[in-house]
Formats: sequence, C-alpha cells, structure tokens
Amino acid sequence: MLSATAANIVAVCVFGAAGLVAAFAAWALFRRFHYTPAQAPLMVFSFVMCRLLWRARVEGTFPLPDGQGAVIVSNHRGPIDPAFIALTVKRMVHWMVAKEYCVLPGLRWFFRTLEVIPVGRGGIDTAATRQAIRTVQRGGLMGLFPEGRINTTDEMLLPGRPGAALIALRARVPVVPCYVTGSPNDGTFWGFLFIPAKVRLVIGEPIDLSEYYGRENDREVLEELTKRFMVEIAKLGGQPDFEPKLAGRFYKPGMVEE
Repeated sequence: MLSATAANIVAVCVFGAAGLVAAFAAWALFRRFHYTPAQAPLMVFSFVMCRLLWRARVEGTFPLPDGQGAVIVSNHRGPIDPAFIALTVKRMVHWMVAKEYCVLPGLRWFFRTLEVIPVGRGGIDTAATRQAIRTVQRGGLMGLFPEGRINTTDEMLLPGRPGAALIALRARVPVVPCYVTGSPNDGTFWGFLFIPAKVRLVIGEPIDLSEYYGRENDREVLEELTKRFMVEIAKLGGQPDFEPKLAGRFYKPGMVEE
C-alpha cells in the first residue's frame, strides 16, 4: 500500500493533470469557438457535466451558420436546460434571467459572464425586450422558453407567451425549435448539480417568419406564431397532435417602439 505521503503526491498529480486538461480544453474552446476567456472555462465545466453526469444526447444539428441571428425556443423542464442547448452551437446563446438572480453576490459574476439579459418579473420589461432584439439583429442567438417557467406538471407544455414571436419579428430572424427531456430537477436551487440524468435534446428545422414581417403589432399574428412554436416543440417531443394554449397575461400590440 502507498504511504500517506505517496498517496498525497499521487492525488496532487491526478488533480494537477485534470486541471491541465481542463485548462487546455478551455483554451481550445476560446480559440475555436466564439467564447471570451472568462466564458471558456464555464463552458468546459458545463460540457463535462452535460456529457458525463447528465449523459446528454443531441439529435440533429443546429441549422444556421455562424453570424446568423436567431431565436431559439424550447420547452422548459429544469433549471439547467440552457446548458443542453449550448451543446448544439459554437457560440454563446443569450437568455433572459430574472433580475433578482442577477444581483445575488454568488451569481452576479456568473450571469454577467454568460451575458444574460436581466428581466423584471412584474409586467412587461420593454428595456429587456429591446436588448434582446438588438442582440439577434447583430447576429446573436437568443434563447427563450415560451412557457415562461419550469414545467413541473404532466402536461407536454404549459400555456405559451409571445415574447419569442415579438423578438423574432422585430429583428426579422428565423426561430429554431428544440425539445428537451430528462432534464434534472429536484425543485431546489442547486440540487440538479448532484442528480444523474439521461437527457435527450432534439433540434428542429428553422421556422421562416418572413411572411409576417411588419405585423409584429398584430395581436392575432403573435398568438398564431406562439401557438405554432409550441406545436413544433411538441412535434419534436413526439406529440404532433398537441393543442397549444396561450397564457392569460399577454403582450399588448405596440408595446416596444423602435
């Protein structure tokens, strides 16, 4: 058996080697992908967790080239769903996060590094919506959950909200639907980090909205497109006959001015 000193030396070497591998992986991500030096280590950690602990499997490839702005819509089953969607692209996907989380001392740096858009829960946050529109107009990717919150029910999808339709129409970009299942969620803030899972992510084909351009202030158009997004997500989840519903609180036409 190894002595205590020898065991400590072996442990240091093992952890040192793991650190060097992680550092090299972060450097490789920074060079090859469109991540900042601060984002790369976080993405390495996310990738390892997604592949090893949560055994994420991706079906399909992201259908748009680098530099093409788009809105990504997905169902929402757990707090770490954005990490699985990040596996599909080689650049940062921006998400809207409640403002109260973005100012917490332990999370402030994390969310700022990931370039999230803080959004207020009470009513319509027009400033956050404008920022999201500018992000995709500049060729960025904006991720949105039309359900508006984590779905802990047995329903395929919760009622949808029109933010994705509004942003995509204003920015004149396509919408890419995704479906995730098996996402870890125990109802606590950090519990998912310790739950093994078997996640499956399905990527759909982009939805062209060009026939609706210029009609983003039409409530019926926003409702129609929101339902269409929900149907496409459900199809990816194996329910082609899903009948979507809309959330009670809805956007008012003309709420965002250019």
